[in-house]
Amino acid sequence: PLWEARQEVQSALRTIDLYLDEGVGLLAPRLVEEIAARTDYVPRGVVGVVSPYNLPVLTSVSMTTAAILSGNSVVVKPSKFTPGVGQGLADLWDRSKLPRGVFNLVHGSGSVIGQRLVSHGGLDALLFTGSFESAREVRRATVERPELPTLYQCGGKGIAIVLDDAELERTVYEVVVGAYLSAGQRHNSTARVIVTNGIYGRFVEELVRRVERLHVGYGFDPDTFMGPLISENFRTRFRKYGRTVSAKGHAALIEADSIEVAGYRGNYVRPSVYEVDADGGSPFLNDEPPGPILLIYRVKNWEEAAALHNRALYRMTASVFTSATNPALPDLRDALRTGGVNVNRGTIGQSLRLPAAGLGRASNGVAGGTELLRVLTVPRASLSESRPFDASNLVPGVNWTDDDEADLGGALELAVE
Repeated sequence: PLWEARQEVQSALRTIDLYLDEGVGLLAPRLVEEIAARTDYVPRGVVGVVSPYNLPVLTSVSMTTAAILSGNSVVVKPSKFTPGVGQGLADLWDRSKLPRGVFNLVHGSGSVIGQRLVSHGGLDALLFTGSFESAREVRRATVERPELPTLYQCGGKGIAIVLDDAELERTVYEVVVGAYLSAGQRHNSTARVIVTNGIYGRFVEELVRRVERLHVGYGFDPDTFMGPLISENFRTRFRKYGRTVSAKGHAALIEADSIEVAGYRGNYVRPSVYEVDADGGSPFLNDEPPGPILLIYRVKNWEEAAALHNRALYRMTASVFTSATNPALPDLRDALRTGGVNVNRGTIGQSLRLPAAGLGRASNGVAGGTELLRVLTVPRASLSESRPFDASNLVPGVNWTDDDEADLGGALELAVE
């Protein structure tokens, strides 16, 4: 939808400001004057960027800005589903005063052009955002280059935990927006919500009521909350996934299906909700639900919620909805094995000021945000010596002088200062 696209552009502009305001300081040399030492952060060289179709402006702007600001050149391959966005960004970079060749763009499918890019011997670093399956192909393509620094962001979506003392209205709103914004196609969209017994019935009833009222439609309609999916193939996967969940004995509260939007063609679908019995049949914890699908799980207490969360293979971000004064909150936060914990905020909330690295299959543990500047540079340490050479302070056995009583104390000073 147009309003959401504008928000993404604004987020991209704020990202550039953040890198300029706070990122430059991360690249400043570190000086240790008492030992005449310094560390400089040196550009790696050529950075390959494989950008996704979801958040195509924000992701590309963030990665290319980080790479160029830290002194590298970039070769960007946008998603084959968003070539126009990639071309628009290339035109903007082309208007800047950077030398030719600092920013470069290539178009094409991941299986051909993407493979050619990631396996190119001229790359000095690689930033990849996409599915786990695609990341696995990238890993195979770069297996002969274990020295290549690589950032994998595979998403897998987020998990929300709702405790008995959560504020119902806020919780439902944050979960709905987190699950269905961008038609549930963001890497950190809420895909699963784990709810404790005391609030389960009220939460599910209110959630379903609110989801049924969401306006799915054409992106230029100002009242549209959710537009279509990115492709017909993705819509087919969405419907198939819903049928699979039902076939395993779980309850469809709102079934995953296509819908028609009068007057417009597109891959429109209905936001769906399923109740999943984690102890009966497949718990659906090991994959990324495609599109606007929300899976709800019922547990007894926060301990069960944390244990169920930690069984999931993708643990990008967790949201916890509870009273800020809940005495169990610190223990729950510590128990969650995840890349980030938001309290009373949806899983899609994040700040580039904070390092972000999902656990499990969500990433390879390399942090994004402003920390990306560290990934895209190499720390080069330097030690200097300005004192006159003292032939009396030598290691044993060099026979440098005829003095058998040479003081060995200074010779054994290693660079551990």
